[in-house]
Amino acid sequence: MSVLVVGSINTDITTYGEALPRIGETVMGQSYAIELGGKGANQAAAASRLGAKVEFVGRVGADAFGELALARLAEFGVCVRHSTRDPRHATGIAIIGVDTMGQNAITIVPGANMSLDEAGFHEAMPALEGAKVLMLQLEIPIATCLAAARAARERGVMVVLDPAPAPSKPLPGALYPLIDVITPNETETEALLGFLPRTGEEAGRAARELVSRGTRAAIVTLGARGAFVAASKTAGGAEMQALVPPFAVTPISTVAAGDCFNAGLAVALAEGKDLMNAARFASACGALCVTKPGSAASAPRRNEVEELLART
Repeated sequence: MSVLVVGSINTDITTYGEALPRIGETVMGQSYAIELGGKGANQAAAASRLGAKVEFVGRVGADAFGELALARLAEFGVCVRHSTRDPRHATGIAIIGVDTMGQNAITIVPGANMSLDEAGFHEAMPALEGAKVLMLQLEIPIATCLAAARAARERGVMVVLDPAPAPSKPLPGALYPLIDVITPNETETEALLGFLPRTGEEAGRAARELVSRGTRAAIVTLGARGAFVAASKTAGGAEMQALVPPFAVTPISTVAAGDCFNAGLAVALAEGKDLMNAARFASACGALCVTKPGSAASAPRRNEVEELLART
């Protein structure tokens, strides 16, 4: 199976300490790491670790951070032949603080990611050939996401949209009907719909509302409380809604939980799993991810996911 990721790629600088600083406060950290990041790159790396053939379309600057990011992504087995360098903009970076409870605070400077325009995507159109699933996020221009989703739909490629980071403006109405599965967390759901889902019932309401906007399915993730799945009526099928229970784990870092969830979902769908089984597989990926530090480096391997699924 083949997964195409069109999205962001950053170099992440992650600090680890007892507490995150408050406004105006300086705190001493315990360690730091410089590694691959960006939601697009994280998802591509995670999907590759799960055994998928993955291509990545993104843009970095003509600088050392760009060389590092593309090299790290290639080390994960991801094809980067359609990723380009932008001499006018620096590579995107993220500054991430993580405390001892695994909570994080992140500042992102998108840099070259925001210069990945529609023309840049169309140059990489051959990457869609043979793809089963297209993965999108919101760390590149929304017009590029729309163009990629439209091209995928025309070719029968499934589209998974992770609406992260939470959009400050409403998504274009034309985007929803192009999406097979949209996967917001609580904060992103509030940005999209205007209310924060605090319970499974509220998550179900949110998922159904997103489906009513035109997506074929929606999965509202609730972190340690699981995820709620809703799907529209499809040919030969029926409307569906259900809660996917969480996996009990001890978190170290939640930085890439959403990215690993989405990667697991895309891989499972590319393999032909139905939506509920794909969501459960994705939940296992997200749960395992938070038990390790780092961004892309925290992505679980296939055998780890299968072992967790087998014992629960």
